[in-house]
Formats: sequence, structure tokens, C-alpha cells
Amino acid sequence: MKIQDVQVICLRVPAYQEFCEWGEDAVLIKVITDTGLVGWGESDSSPLVVKAVIEAPGSNLYCYGLKELLLGENPLEIQRIWDKMYWSSNYLGRRGVGIHAISAVDIALWDIASQYYQVPIHILLGGKYRDRIRAYGTFIPANTPDENRAVARKFKNEGFTSLKFGGGIFGDNDDTDYEIIKAVREELGDDFELQIDLGSKWKTYGRALGMFKRLEEFKLNWIEEPVLADDMKAYAKLSGVSGAKTAGGESLTTRYEFNDFLQYAQPDIVQPDITRCGGISEMRKISDLATMHGAKLVPHGFSTGILIAATVQFLASTPDGDLMEYSRSSSPLFTRLVKNLLPFKDGYVNVPDCIGLGVELDEHLIAQYTMD
Repeated sequence: MKIQDVQVICLRVPAYQEFCEWGEDAVLIKVITDTGLVGWGESDSSPLVVKAVIEAPGSNLYCYGLKELLLGENPLEIQRIWDKMYWSSNYLGRRGVGIHAISAVDIALWDIASQYYQVPIHILLGGKYRDRIRAYGTFIPANTPDENRAVARKFKNEGFTSLKFGGGIFGDNDDTDYEIIKAVREELGDDFELQIDLGSKWKTYGRALGMFKRLEEFKLNWIEEPVLADDMKAYAKLSGVSGAKTAGGESLTTRYEFNDFLQYAQPDIVQPDITRCGGISEMRKISDLATMHGAKLVPHGFSTGILIAATVQFLASTPDGDLMEYSRSSSPLFTRLVKNLLPFKDGYVNVPDCIGLGVELDEHLIAQYTMD
């Protein structure tokens, strides 16, 4: 079996000149073999930049586009192909969007391998530790405390036992942050699990330290991305200053960055995104590193149902993979792209024993939102 073609599909809901929120664009990868088997992957990144990384012609031994490296390869040789892509895209990759693109390809290769061997991906990864995974809902907060009360009430009534919010105006003003968190906590009750995501907007250790202490009364489970992941000293100093755990890492790629982050930032929770960190193959290595450093791995995931399908298969195959993120985005790329989106029910997502990722894509929606 050989890889015959690699197609890149860039999707975007708003027009180019309009503001694009998280979840409103996506890039899908379709790996086609000469036997008819097809694998799907995605990357939660800049779609057109990922497309360039995959389709660029090679210019020297370190500057190959991924498609050129993949054509003619046996898709079952997943780790060898990963190493080939990593080495041969060295100048345009190694970190950031280069690894984002590799992530999408890697997910598609695991999709193909599962179809070829006719066993679920979690079996190929070593076995299934659980039949369902607890899920926390993530939403982008509205602008006022009262609006966020209503949002929190809605998701609690849907069966969520854990919620997180971030993005939008959150992190722009300390007093506004405080009032929004206060409103949500009052609505959910003191015993409801709640975490917040700053998207690194607090920026400095001093500001973050003040907010960690100011927000302690709300008994947050974790505070995510208070500062950039590059500021590992700030992370380390924030660890333990309040009852809230420190969490981060969604912007990091490969075992190399995560090794440094775990060692020097000392987070309680690391959050690699399977569509960015290097795919399923690299997520396995990052998971081992987290275990060795005494940190819990809770993957980031706020994109399409392809990401959810891959994340569920991975978490099912890991001893500690008992918590996942579940987007509450209203974007059609989340709600409709995958017609058989894995459902959330009563606090959990069930682990399917499907062959491959098991996703059924809406071709009409793809045609509607493909970027020309």
C-alpha cells in the first residue's frame, strides 16, 4: 500500500475581512492510498499556512513540503514517516506550524492503519483503559456577568459537571474578570468544578500573582495560560501560591518543548493539542513525560469533531486519560462538519470501538465553507 495523494482543505465561516473567532476556521488533511483507503486528519492552526507547509516544493534537504515526502510511502510506517517529515522540514518546521501540519498527517495515518488492521485506534495504541471519558465544557464568555450566568446555567442543565471559559474579553481587565468569575461561581455553586483560561493575557508574573490570590475565594480547579508558556519562571513561581492548579501548553509542540516546560515551568496540568503537538504519535511521548514529571495530561481541544475523535481514542489508551475538553462552540465547523459527532451525555463522552476515526463528514458543508 502506498500514499497516492495528500489533499488540503481549508475551511472558514466568516469572510476574509471579517473577524474570525476560535472554532470558525479549520484545515483538514485527506491522505489517499492506492488501495482506496482514505485517512482524515486536522490541525487547529492557520489553515493557509498549514496548506503551504504541506504543498511547498522542496528546495533543499531541510526544506521539503510534507506532501512531497509522503507520496509513495507506506502509510503504515507511521513513526518512520513522522521522523522523515520532522527531519526533512527542519527549516520550515521543528516547532509551530510545521509541527501543526505534521500533526494532521499523523492523525490521518492512524486513521488508515486502523482501517487496514480492522481494529480500533485505541487497540493499536495498546488497549482501552476505559469505556467513557469525563468531559468538561468550554465556552467563550459573553461581555457581562449576567450573560455569563445564563450561559453557565444552560451548560450545567445540559449535564456538565465541569466547565471552563476563556477568550473574548476575558483577561483584558482584572475587575471585569473578577465580576464574571464571581457571577459564574454563584450560578454554579461552590461545589461545581470550574476552571478559567486566560490565553496568556495576564502577561506578567506580578499581575498573575495578584489575580491568583484575588480569585482564591472562588475555589478554581485550575488557571490556564496565565502568561505565555515561554515564561517558565513565572509559571514555576505561580505554582502553589493558591489552591488553583497551574495549567498550560496548548501552544507547545513536540516532546522537546514539553520536556522543558515540565521541567522548568512545573505545571500541575499540561494541555497538548493532538492537532498541534505532533499528532497521536507525539502525544504518546508527551504523555509519558507528564507521568514522569508528576503532571496530569488533559488535552486541549476546541476545534472540529475530527479532533474530538482522535483525542478520545488516545485518552482511552492511556492509564490517566480520564478527562477531556468538549467545545461548546456554536460554529457549524464544530456542530455540523462531522455528522456523527461524538455526543456528550451525563458528564461523559463514550469511547467508540469504531474502525478508524469513524467520522462521517458533511460534504455540502465542506463545499460551503472551503476557502477559495
